[in-house]
Amino acid sequence: MRFATFNLESLDLPPRSNRSIEERIAMLAPELRRARADILCLQEVNGQTRPGEKGRTLAALDMLLDATPYAGYHRAVSEMKVGSGIADVHNLVTLSRWPIVSHRSVRNNIVPPLRYSQVTAEPETEAEETIRFDRPLLLAEIDVGEARSLMVVNCHLRAPLASSISGQKLAPFVWRSVGGWAEGFCLSSIKRNAQALELRLAIDDMLRADPQAQIVVAGDFNAEDYESPLRIVTGAEQDTGNGALAVHSMIVLDRAIEDGRRFSVIHQGRPQMLDHILVSRYLYGRFESIDVYNEALADEAVGYARVDRPAGSYHACLVAQFA
Repeated sequence: MRFATFNLESLDLPPRSNRSIEERIAMLAPELRRARADILCLQEVNGQTRPGEKGRTLAALDMLLDATPYAGYHRAVSEMKVGSGIADVHNLVTLSRWPIVSHRSVRNNIVPPLRYSQVTAEPETEAEETIRFDRPLLLAEIDVGEARSLMVVNCHLRAPLASSISGQKLAPFVWRSVGGWAEGFCLSSIKRNAQALELRLAIDDMLRADPQAQIVVAGDFNAEDYESPLRIVTGAEQDTGNGALAVHSMIVLDRAIEDGRRFSVIHQGRPQMLDHILVSRYLYGRFESIDVYNEALADEAVGYARVDRPAGSYHACLVAQFA
């Protein structure tokens, strides 16, 4: 079984996309074909509307998949809340060669919305605001033809960009004060860690139901190994201090990639591994290899500043092989 995860970076159609879908397909389809995945987790798939019709479709994704072997795969799509349908931006999509038995989205279902009072807001306020996670988790149960189903969690955690603070912005990326930016950056870290906690608790629920559950978690964590989000989701015994809990920890598979090649994003000249695949102990016994397709990866900071309407993705596709 080949399992892959890939952040498509706001796959959309014009006029919201500044590149034609044909140009984006020319860049993205070869990466997807190369993955040869049986199960594929995609992030940042935008939804489109049709004149005179309610709801949204994934027309851009359909056009991309038509150029790949994944066109006929079974599909699960995230929802911001039950029954809300396809979201405007940044949907999660899980594709599978095998039937998807069930799927559901998790967004503040386990960890309630956060209550927060801004410290540097201008004018000052003591009112609390309710903060919900930017995106859900997408849980899918896949029938791979064995006694145990495969439990797949597709995720995209909050990016490390400072959240908005009232009265502290001069422009979208220009702050009025260092303190305002610092609070916004802190708030984004809180959101990312809290969403990682919801992911960890969802894993715990699956392991309580079946201690030998075959679980794979994949996506854009917006965090490197041993940063707080990864530590929360992994639940390593050196953190819990309890050897009896080690069987419930998750294994970060991309640790098997040699250091010189272990990166899925380049930012301001610094290679970073922000995309990950984690598995439960039971599934780890079937793990064979992992690779990251980063040979053609460009620096996202330089690209967004200097490249006219980039058509590809500044994330690399990550692929794991299982027996």
